[in-house]
This record gives sequence, structure tokens and C-alpha cells, in this order.
Amino acid sequence: MGKTVRLGNKSIGYGQPCFVIGEIGINHNGCVSIAKRMIDIAVSAGCDVVKFQKRTVDLVYTPEELAIPRPNHFGETNGDLKRGLELKLEDYEEIDDYCKKKGIMWFASCWDKSSVDFMEFFDPPCYKICSATLTDDDLLRYTASKGKPLLISTGMSTLEEIDHALKIVGTDNVVLYHCTSTYPTEANEANLLVIRDFIDRYDCPVGYSGHERGITPSILAVALGACSVERHITLDRAMWGSDHAASLEPEGLFRLIRDIRAVPILFGNGNKIVYNSEKPIIKKLRKVFNEISLPV
Repeated sequence: MGKTVRLGNKSIGYGQPCFVIGEIGINHNGCVSIAKRMIDIAVSAGCDVVKFQKRTVDLVYTPEELAIPRPNHFGETNGDLKRGLELKLEDYEEIDDYCKKKGIMWFASCWDKSSVDFMEFFDPPCYKICSATLTDDDLLRYTASKGKPLLISTGMSTLEEIDHALKIVGTDNVVLYHCTSTYPTEANEANLLVIRDFIDRYDCPVGYSGHERGITPSILAVALGACSVERHITLDRAMWGSDHAASLEPEGLFRLIRDIRAVPILFGNGNKIVYNSEKPIIKKLRKVFNEISLPV
């Protein structure tokens, strides 16, 4: 319970303000100008960091997967789509400069070792192990070898698989995220009480990576003890792309962070007291009984 993980000038851990990740992911649709608009929204809303996804397409997908017919904005195949959504080095250089200008950290989920090497050029504050790669032992070891904090999502994973991953990377400098990998996640599959189980089971900070519609599950996750929340963000949920429907539009992101920041205030200190603001109400509404003789 006492561990914290340091990212730049901020910390993730119990007793720290909830660390909010605005995941841009691939919702930029291959366009740097859209990515910049989303960075602006994340900064305005109060996110602590923005996150992208980085893949070396020809390593992550087989030739057969890339050849699957899939008409899209970039062409006719799944490969056209995957390559079209990947930002180039010069794009990330522009994003890096923009984030520095705006005063917000950024990092990425890396789906392969070449992508980790690519990201090392930018000296990110951490790396994300996405749910899809939690069982990739080789990638886990390689990413951990860079010495950066690891933020690990657990969607699609059994407890045994999570235990195995943590044996490889340890629990120092790790944040573990409860996650359900459906987009969007229905209420009956959110299973938020897993957060309490993770807190009891693992010696590291626990967060929540949500893909639900709306913000209520994310607020409840913080109330249950999640010390970090990750949510996909978008300019418009109706935009084309696989993740937009499970993302928060700007107004939703603003409300999410407003309500997350209110959770510790609403909890208070647990001591029942009479507030000064209540005293005039006592005088107005309560009768004085101490001078009245009540029947025995």
C-alpha cells in the first residue's frame, strides 16, 4: 500500500492525487493536427499525461492478417489501415515538441521491441504494457530492461497470467491496471471489485483502465481505491475508427476529472463532527428538550 511510482514530477500511489491518463491511442486517425487538438483538450481538462500506441506493423501482424480485405480511409486492406494509423518519426518529433510546449508528459504502449527502441529516442517517463502484450514474456523483459516505470493493463488476463508477468518484471516501479478489453465495456463486465482484490493481492499501486460509456465506473474505481485512471479520449465518438465509441469526448473528460478530484474531498476524514455551517441550522430547526420533563 505504501509504494509509489514516480513519473516526471508526479507520483502514482496511495495518498497521491489520482493520476489521470488521457489515451489518444490511435484516435488521431493518422493525423498530427488531430493529435494536437486532443493534447489541448487533455491539458485543459487536467490530465497528467497523454498516451499513444506504437506498433511496427510488419512485426506485430502476419502477412495474412495484413492482407485481409478491410476497406478504410487509407485503402482496401487491413494492412492499409494499420500502416495509415501509424505516425512517423517526424510526426512524433512534432508531438514531442508540442507536449513540451504545453507542459504535459506523453508516452506510448509499445507492441513490439522495435517500437520500444523507437520510443527510447524520446526518453518517455514510462512504458505501458497493454493487455494484448501482457503474456509476451520477451517483450516484458525487453521493456523492463529500459529501467522505466511500467504501467500494466490486465484485460483478457487470468490471475495466473498476471502473477507470471509480475514475476518477470517485479512489482517495484509498476502500476497494475484493472481492465476489461471490450470496446465499449458493458456494466455487467466492468467487475470493479477486482480493484480491491488487486490492492490486497499485489505489492504495487493499482489503477483502472476503462473502456465504458460515460464516467460513472471510472469514478467508482477511484472510490474503490484506484490511484490512477486511464481513459481513451476523442474529439467525437462518431468519428471513424475502432476506439472512438469507447472514448470520452471533451465534455465527458472534463466531468471525469472534476469528479475524480472530488472523491477524496467527499470522503472527508471519517470523523463525525458538527460543522460550523450546520450551527445556524441547529438554532433554527432544533427544539431544546433539556428543560422538559419527560415521563418515565
